[in-house]
Formats: sequence, structure tokens, C-alpha cells
Amino acid sequence: MNTRKTTPPAKANDAVGIDNAAADTVNLDRYAPAYLTWIANKLSRGASQHYLNIFDVGIETWRCLVLLAIDGSISAQKVSRIVGMDKGSVSRCFKSMQEKGLIRTELDESDGRFRIAVLTPKGRELHDQIKGVAMERERAFLSVLSKKEVDVLLGLLRRLHENLPAVETATQDYIQVHFPQAVARRRPPSDD
Repeated sequence: MNTRKTTPPAKANDAVGIDNAAADTVNLDRYAPAYLTWIANKLSRGASQHYLNIFDVGIETWRCLVLLAIDGSISAQKVSRIVGMDKGSVSRCFKSMQEKGLIRTELDESDGRFRIAVLTPKGRELHDQIKGVAMERERAFLSVLSKKEVDVLLGLLRRLHENLPAVETATQDYIQVHFPQAVARRRPPSDD
């Protein structure tokens, strides 16, 4: 006689964070947005504390320095698009970076209406110093995975990132069907 307990096969809702036994709550063990948010928040908060203590800059400055080190110059709009920071936060970050001598601003050659940030030698030096800490944090974070698992993870994260526009479309469609009263009073999302 087989006394081994078997687990019923997973249902479709289980894969998207809904526990059938308690369908009126979110199953946080299977809710991917929660894990992504928790990880991102904790990584950002920890990094920001270290960067502030050692280099007197926060995580926003580091994010901008990374993009500037890659491109040499960048607009607030492009930073906002890539990183997801609102343009106001990027502009305040650029102002602080300029006051510290990490960047200078100049008019965009392709469109003279826009100002772009240009990395200074002092900014590049700071980037290079912080990079060591950032790379060590990434190494420690990923150390529980094999190289193959890291490759799979990065591929999955890229696909999820590329799928974000579909998430917004699906959300808008859902709201339109289930909350039509909200549709009438809502403003369209901005790129700010």
C-alpha cells in the first residue's frame, strides 16, 4: 500500500500568485512582482547607504554615472526612459552632480532645445571607485547561482523588462472593463 502523500497538480492560477485555497488574497510565495520589488528595494537601499557613507552620493547618482560612463553624455529624458526615474528626480540629480563637479551641462547638438549632462573626469573617477563596490555587491548577490543559472536569470529579466509595455496595456484593458467609472476621470499616464 502506497502511503506517500501526493500533491495535486498546479492549477493555472497558482502560476500567477493566486492561491486557490484563499483566492481572495495574494499568495506572496508565488507573486513575482513582490519578490522583484523586495529585492530591488533592499539592493537599492543597501547600495545607497554604502555609497552615501563612502562617496557622499546616493543610488540615483550612481545610476546616472553608469549611463554617463557608457555614453559620455545623456539627457534627463533618456535616463528617465532607461532607468524609470521620473524626469524631475533626474533633473535634481543632475543639478546635484553638477554642483559636485561630476558633470557639466551643455546644449544637445542634435536638438538645441535640450540640455544634456556630460561626464567630467571627476565624475569618471567617482564612477570607477563606486563600480568596484557595485560589482562586489552583484557578485555576492549572484553567488548562490551557477553561471548557467545567471545567464538564464538575465535572459528572463530582459524578457520581462521588454514585456512591461504589454503589462501596461493589459492593466489599462482590465481597468476599462472592471472599473469604467475610473476610466472617465483618469488622466493618461505620462512619460515623466
